[in-house]
Amino acid sequence: MAVNTKDRLQSLKEILAEVTGLSRAAALLEWDQETYMPPGGVQSRAEQMATLSRLAHVKFTSDEVGRLLDQLEDEVAKLPFDSDEASLVRVTRRDYDEATKLPPDLISEIAHAGSMAQPVWQKARREANFSLFVPYLEKNVELNRRIADAIGYDERPYDALINRSEPGMTTAQLEGIFAELKRAIVPLAADIARHADAVDDRVLYRGFDPDLQLAYALGLVKRLGYDLERGRQDISTHPFSTAFGPGDVRITTRVSRDFFNECLFGSIHESGHAMYNQGMGQNIDRTPLWGGASPGVHESQSRFWENLVGRSLPFWRHFFPSLVATFPEPLRGVDEEAFYRAVNRSYPSLIRVEADEVTYNMHVLLRFELENEMLEGTLKAKDLPEAWNSRFKSYLGLNVPNDREGALQDIHWSYVSFGIFPGYTIGNLIGAQLMEKIRTDMPDLDAQIETGQFASLLGWLRKNVHRHGRKFTPNELLERATGKTLSAAPWIAYVQKKFGALYGLQEARKAAP
Repeated sequence: MAVNTKDRLQSLKEILAEVTGLSRAAALLEWDQETYMPPGGVQSRAEQMATLSRLAHVKFTSDEVGRLLDQLEDEVAKLPFDSDEASLVRVTRRDYDEATKLPPDLISEIAHAGSMAQPVWQKARREANFSLFVPYLEKNVELNRRIADAIGYDERPYDALINRSEPGMTTAQLEGIFAELKRAIVPLAADIARHADAVDDRVLYRGFDPDLQLAYALGLVKRLGYDLERGRQDISTHPFSTAFGPGDVRITTRVSRDFFNECLFGSIHESGHAMYNQGMGQNIDRTPLWGGASPGVHESQSRFWENLVGRSLPFWRHFFPSLVATFPEPLRGVDEEAFYRAVNRSYPSLIRVEADEVTYNMHVLLRFELENEMLEGTLKAKDLPEAWNSRFKSYLGLNVPNDREGALQDIHWSYVSFGIFPGYTIGNLIGAQLMEKIRTDMPDLDAQIETGQFASLLGWLRKNVHRHGRKFTPNELLERATGKTLSAAPWIAYVQKKFGALYGLQEARKAAP
């Protein structure tokens, strides 16, 4: 590599490191707001985060960054596609082109609006009063329209937003994926409903000491591979994971005495995100390459550990004895098979983060449709609860009792985050596709899990997913890891096999006249 090229790369990296520092400082303030900040700090925090976001945006979109990219693109063109240098220039160019379309004032306004809306959302959720949140949602819908207009799109405004988070994905493609999933989910869910008595989950509601739950969950995710020397767990209204660098990757959870799944599986879920961040290479730190390939890829890691591993029978054959030792009274008379069946009970749920594997994607479909309609102006923010409740009844057969368990349950719309929800379904599909490949590469995977050995599994993910960060688009990453592009088929086959066995559906079909 020529000396001038090395010098220009170093100059670019120095600027990008400063941008990363500003962004991580803003993320730390956001974590504090979610966990420990007093209510009186809202206005000051909004101003602080808006300032940091504006400074990072101005520095990243400077003419100097554009000039360096112009010079470097030809100079790194002959390097391998996956080299750090070529990847840095390619991904930075993609981010730069998008960011330069968003004026600094809009970036600052987005940060300020999100910081102001979040505590109002918390209050509205506590009081189950959507009307408190309406003005803030109206503002955030307007900001999302302005983002879409600034970025540009060929057909529908949602295309601009989904392509920001899932490069290469379009609204039409998402509609096709959801249609395929709906064709599989609706009959499966109906079959399960007809045999609902086959699975009993009452054990999960027997009352589990919250402090013991938190301690057990933290110990378990440490066993999976979450490094507590580089992480910590706290309590928040809505569980999340955040990272300030490879040495500081944090998770939060929430805990309920009356429902066991919330804390443990929430912790496993967030640790999946965290292990992804902890596995990214030091060589790409403090650059745009450090981070998840997309929200969908990030979600594939969290739901991989939560569902494909954490809700498997081999997993509970290993962990159930220690669980009984921790909670002897609630688990009296329960064996590992019964507990495995309990944590996999399938039934329509009001809350997305508590939904089972079969019906979860219908929650995402609902949000995807409502976001589109608000963005395109066919649904007003004030009418969201009515639309939500009506569609929820149609899709999942449930009456929504209040706004807290309805349109106010997710934090995303308080942070101007349209276009994020489809990533949860994309994550489900990617996770199943990765697991299909892993089982080919590691035929003794179940035996490893049953004996509490997770290092090889985590190592496979480190090698094929984590270390690359944002070097590749989701489809590029998936093709490199599995040899195939995104497909719903592995996920559909997985849920049909697993829940068919849990509910005896094949036997029931054979016995039917």
